[in-house]
Amino acid sequence: MKRHFSMIREFHLADWFTLANAFCGTGAVFAAMRFLQDGRPHALLQGMALIPLAFLFDALDGRIARWRQKSSSMGRELDSLADVISFGVAPAALAYACGMQGGWDWVVLSYFVCCGVSRLARYNVTAESLSGDDGKVRYFEGTPIPTSLVLVVVLALAAWNGRLGDSLWFGAIDLGWQLHPLVLMFALSGSLMISKTLHIPKP
Repeated sequence: MKRHFSMIREFHLADWFTLANAFCGTGAVFAAMRFLQDGRPHALLQGMALIPLAFLFDALDGRIARWRQKSSSMGRELDSLADVISFGVAPAALAYACGMQGGWDWVVLSYFVCCGVSRLARYNVTAESLSGDDGKVRYFEGTPIPTSLVLVVVLALAAWNGRLGDSLWFGAIDLGWQLHPLVLMFALSGSLMISKTLHIPKP
């Protein structure tokens, strides 16, 4: 007889680390909203600090799965969904909170998130065909989505130096809608993620 919460009982140790990744990403989104609500920079910095922690959990879940020799399709899907939150939606939300709120900023940040989603979907579909005889994927097509941690570091430096809102680095330009040139780093990151020709060796 099936019991309530039976799915949770079937989680492996690595899956809990994956969920911790998602937890950190969600916390970063909430921190961005808290900053927009009360304007206190420390809330924003706390949210940004959760992304490196999410990166750590993301790195550990795969190692733990290999160490315990327990992996599953469920774990792979969990990993992708957690990464969308922590390294796709959360960085975009933090960028918005930092002041990238123009119409073109919205477009670029949405493009970045969509690239991240597409990147992870492609990996899940092609992982088997890209794996070697030992079943291990040899390389990534396009940059992995956790590389968006670099974007969050840039945002954290801006926040630490008080360069938020109207003081954001490089200012803003009016192209019918407002565009902050700093948001273009998200456009570049997203484009690199969906590249078909860029191959990154997988450790």
